Amino acid sequence: MRFGRRAALAVVERGEHRRPPEAAALMSALPLPVVVLDRENRFTYVNHAAEQFLGVSASQLAQMALVDLLPQDNPVFLLIDQVRQGDVIVADYDMSFESPRLKKSGIAVQGTPLPDDPGAVLLVMQDVSAARTLDRQLTFRSAARSVTGMAAILAHEVKNPLSGIRGAAQLLESSVGPADQELTILIRDEADRIRALVDRMEMFNEKPIERGAVNIHRVLEHVRRLAQSGFAAGIRFHEVYDPSLPPVHGNRDQLVQVLLNLVKNAAEAIVGGNVANGEITLVTAFQHGVRLAIPGTDRRMHLPMVVIVRDNGPGISEDIRPHLFDPFVTSKPAGSGLGLALVAKIVNDHGGLVEVESRPGRTEVRMHLPMLIDETPPLV
Repeated sequence: MRFGRRAALAVVERGEHRRPPEAAALMSALPLPVVVLDRENRFTYVNHAAEQFLGVSASQLAQMALVDLLPQDNPVFLLIDQVRQGDVIVADYDMSFESPRLKKSGIAVQGTPLPDDPGAVLLVMQDVSAARTLDRQLTFRSAARSVTGMAAILAHEVKNPLSGIRGAAQLLESSVGPADQELTILIRDEADRIRALVDRMEMFNEKPIERGAVNIHRVLEHVRRLAQSGFAAGIRFHEVYDPSLPPVHGNRDQLVQVLLNLVKNAAEAIVGGNVANGEITLVTAFQHGVRLAIPGTDRRMHLPMVVIVRDNGPGISEDIRPHLFDPFVTSKPAGSGLGLALVAKIVNDHGGLVEVESRPGRTEVRMHLPMLIDETPPLV
């Protein structure tokens, strides 16, 4: 099977325009990126999904080779060689396409030889990072629910005894000597600490949230002012906003809480890592293509609003990264490990997604949120 060099699916070859063969027409309808490379790894065919995936038009790709998009040491070249040498189908997962033109990770690639065109290889590519994010989101949801149940038990079984313990410590404090007073103060302070922890866990309750039109840029400005007047004093903020964005369909107070948590974590990473010229970047953007099925219905929620909190701190260690949003997981000596679990829970309550990419010098948290469909004016 041989495909011509015509953009949109039959590429001009030797100046002769040919009607797309039936196989090419089928390939054009596939939602997955499909390309065919000749024996020199030059593009002889791309479908529409591949144009979008690679960010290059078919007419441009017809004049290019794969090495023009990716460095020669990229593992995809080894996969292609294995297909040719063994004349077999070869698949690999979690590949990265990193170059000045491309920056994609979590890519599944399958290479197939074409018997009618010796040396040619058909590549099918799929970005599975979104699927992994969805899978993690389900894990976050389950974790949040487990914390919710634990909080309800603690609130019922722990708070009342704690009040009695604290009251008894206060009574003893006035009737014992200075040495023993230190112990009663310790008991009182620890009781207060445990109660505060239970109060924080109660934030994971399953009460439905009230949502409306929220101007996300006003929320970000409010969070930035709070941060710069307190825990992020001395850290430079950089804002990259899309002013044309419509309102978010959400709860303003909860979105403030989420973004304060994320900005606080970014600031603590910068300070704790002794980063010179610490910088936090706040980004908003519109992104097509992210949709989530709503459980129990045949409807899908569109998540075009992207809010990013990025810092130039030391990055998140690899051993913590897979469990970042799990309750009680933290790298901070005095941390409770509930801040990011709460972030995941609130974003999930909004029907959104949260994902993290981190490497030394750059950590980025991205939230995908629903936009407001009707014309309700943004809340102040």
